[in-house]
Amino acid sequence: MTVGKYLRWKDEQGNAFRPVSLTGTELLNDRTLNKSTAFTYEEREAFQLNGLLPPRVQTFEDQLNRVYDGFRSASTDIEKYLFLRALQDRNETLFYALLSRHVEEMTPIIYTPTVGKACQEFSHRYQKARGLYVTEDNVSQMGEMARHFAGKEIKIIVATDSQGILGIGDQGVGGMGIPIGKLSLYTLGAGIHPAHCLPIALDVGTDNQELLNDPMYLGIPRKRLRGEEYKRFIKRFVKQVKRHFPKAVLQWEDFSKSNAFDNLSDYEDVLPSFNDDIQGTGSVVLAGVLGACRMKKESLVDQTFVVYGAGAGGVGVADQIYAGLLKEGCTHQAARDKIFILDSQGLVFEDRDGLDEYKKRYAKSRDIAEGWHTEELGKVTLTELLNNYPVTVLLGTSGIGGAFKAEHVQKMMEYTPRPMIFPLSNPTANCEALPVDIYQWSDGQAIVATGSPFGNVTYNGFEYRIGQGNNVFIFPGVGLASIVSKTQKITLDMFTTASYALAECVTEDDLAEGSVYPHIRDLKSVSITVAKAILNHI
Repeated sequence: MTVGKYLRWKDEQGNAFRPVSLTGTELLNDRTLNKSTAFTYEEREAFQLNGLLPPRVQTFEDQLNRVYDGFRSASTDIEKYLFLRALQDRNETLFYALLSRHVEEMTPIIYTPTVGKACQEFSHRYQKARGLYVTEDNVSQMGEMARHFAGKEIKIIVATDSQGILGIGDQGVGGMGIPIGKLSLYTLGAGIHPAHCLPIALDVGTDNQELLNDPMYLGIPRKRLRGEEYKRFIKRFVKQVKRHFPKAVLQWEDFSKSNAFDNLSDYEDVLPSFNDDIQGTGSVVLAGVLGACRMKKESLVDQTFVVYGAGAGGVGVADQIYAGLLKEGCTHQAARDKIFILDSQGLVFEDRDGLDEYKKRYAKSRDIAEGWHTEELGKVTLTELLNNYPVTVLLGTSGIGGAFKAEHVQKMMEYTPRPMIFPLSNPTANCEALPVDIYQWSDGQAIVATGSPFGNVTYNGFEYRIGQGNNVFIFPGVGLASIVSKTQKITLDMFTTASYALAECVTEDDLAEGSVYPHIRDLKSVSITVAKAILNHI
């Protein structure tokens, strides 16, 4: 080992380690370099750490056991989340090693559903700075802010304005928990180094009155920017990203449905960017449907789809199903004819006043409902649609807990012996139906996947594994492929490729257990498979 301004050493095989100039408490406070109690006696002497750590040197395995005990001792999910975030902020190597060993146990803690609660309590639970907080006042200083933040080449950015956080809506500056969690999954799944990841909260205010009334709220206490003011801010933000992070992929996350579509369409040709709520959700759902088709021994074109909930995620699902149908040989019109979307006003018709632009491509002619009996003139509910049309796939993206009823499932069983019922909304309280209920209503015949994590369900002596349609199976691979390929545009076709790659990761054993998705513990291999498929395609 050479001691000086830069400290170098080699392992037993002669491999050089990273040069380090930090010593003492500065080194202990660097989350990427800190080894904590695993610093050897020689290292403690060289790095001026004598007396700054407990005397006993621990192995990495000792440390893993200790922090896992600490995690397990936390009494609630939010306390477990805070424990992991604190570990991430002081020792990232240990944090990711722990996650890698306990993926299935910890993924629901660092991301959905627990991260939603963490966003709600952000201002009251704030611990340590991570990421950039960009406002209307400082957006022009992003270059200087970035230099203070890292000084490393940023390869992936996740940015949110926090207006559409999961199923809980506007969380103001507290939405920063989402980019932090997403980027943790990029590292866990795709191996992207944390130093190349940048979480950004776009603080444009909040319309959450509870936050505005809270003296502890850490964001700007004013109503949200809207209209042209908001658009100008986003334009300035994108300009700064292009200038200071020219090689970065930008992931838009948890914007309102209208802003989500606007930002995606306005800037997808300006820099490599995508919206996970739209494209990632659609991609993972298509993969699940493809798996269910294998289970039924049917093709995608044999199905008719209802998307219940026409927000960003719902229309993203429709877009990806449409792309899959085209890939399977459908014409454009035939593919559209197979997809029905419903929002709070029922089935979306093309002659509706004030119809959102992004819904128009799946809006139906009134002619399709001619002769249908409906309770309210001009409105077709989910029940009425299912009573009049042979739907085989029901996809829930509404955020309305309990929206799917026994009558819906039983009516679908008149059209197909094995209906696909995917209640995809997060968090669990917003799930359109519980898996156990769906199995009871269908006598165990429905094919079920959810957006939130659920435990296994036993019905009639068979234990069903509930596959989770988690976007984490998609976005790390898409991001990695985009970085490696240096693509200038992330396309819908890339997400279609990701869907088929994910579907191929589902084994016959998975299907036999009732799941149309792989185990979350296989995240790393799935992410690499998805990335390779995209790289081979583009």
